[in-house]
Amino acid sequence: MQDLKVNRRRFLQGSGGLLLGTLMFGSGPIALLAPSRSWAMEMNTLPSETASKLLLVVRRIYPHDRMEDAVYAFAVKALDERASADPSLLPQLEKGLSELDTLAGGNWSSLNENQQVALLEKIQDSAFFKQVRGTSVNSLYSNELAYEHFGYEGASFPKGGYLMRGFNDLKWLPAAPAEASPSAFS
Repeated sequence: MQDLKVNRRRFLQGSGGLLLGTLMFGSGPIALLAPSRSWAMEMNTLPSETASKLLLVVRRIYPHDRMEDAVYAFAVKALDERASADPSLLPQLEKGLSELDTLAGGNWSSLNENQQVALLEKIQDSAFFKQVRGTSVNSLYSNELAYEHFGYEGASFPKGGYLMRGFNDLKWLPAAPAEASPSAFS
């Protein structure tokens, strides 16, 4: 029987890379679901450095101050899956990140948030930006960690619909004044 032991170095050599992080907001809804404060997502194609930079790009394109990087990591994983299926995508992503570094006059990631966003606005018509934005929007907002962050309960049909499940439980909106409601039919 073959030895199944895999040390850290051999694991890292055999994969595209790892995207690593720590939950920052310890009392948020995502932290309550997580078994620990540290997380890792394996990349099949993207090197770790590329994945980390892409996570920051996605965060700047879709900013949510208190959303954990772990949620954004699903968008990077979707880019990794596309890069695994399409060999031309990895060079496109790396070229786009390189262009951001060139525009930054060094390391785009080291700029402050406003400067990063300004440079992303400059390249918003590029194939790189469109690929990252298009892939990220679906994977970012279509996962249960994002649902948890936004307080979305998910699809209602499998749970019997909204009628008996609090369709009117909008706690974040003030109650409408009584005079705003139509009068009942007599």
